[in-house]
Amino acid sequence: MSRSKQFTMATIATLFAITSLSTTGCFWGLTSLGPSLGPFAVPVPVSPLLSKKKEDAFWQHERYDRVPILGPIQSGGEIAALDPPSDDEVMRALEKARPVQGGIPFLHEHSRNNVRIVKEKIADYIDPPRVYPMIGPAQQHHAHYKCTIYYEDVRRIGWPVPHTLRDEDAREVIYVDHNHLHMVGNVDTGEGAGPPVQ
Repeated sequence: MSRSKQFTMATIATLFAITSLSTTGCFWGLTSLGPSLGPFAVPVPVSPLLSKKKEDAFWQHERYDRVPILGPIQSGGEIAALDPPSDDEVMRALEKARPVQGGIPFLHEHSRNNVRIVKEKIADYIDPPRVYPMIGPAQQHHAHYKCTIYYEDVRRIGWPVPHTLRDEDAREVIYVDHNHLHMVGNVDTGEGAGPPVQ
């Protein structure tokens, strides 16, 4: 067989292989029908822990990181802080301070069982009025809580010697600050505003 015949056969075989691959959809580089993502079409495994962290960050921002703005304090009325921190807020603060999530199954797992939370208000006071940017004159109301968490601390170690460590009298103390603002002065909330009377 001559060299030119070998080259022609090799070229035909290569074109046949490229055509076969491009029509089966198995090769992302040579597809000619429809849109192609190129190398991004290859799936990449993503840990569910990353998704959970994003969801937890949004939950925290939506429920606990924003400061509410309340109406003015009425003279002679009782000045009391908003509700104490919820159990969810306390456990999220504890998880942020001492995380137990993200262990390795069957090698090292850590959990908290039989959780009981005791909340005590340790301070409740109001700052003098001042002007806050984009809000106006307001007073900041502070409420500080001491939250004691009693729980059973369980650690399961699976290698090199499988064993379980169980502390039935574990406790942690978390301090949670609840701050909100009270408007000061004659505040126009815009409610009941209608067309001007002539």
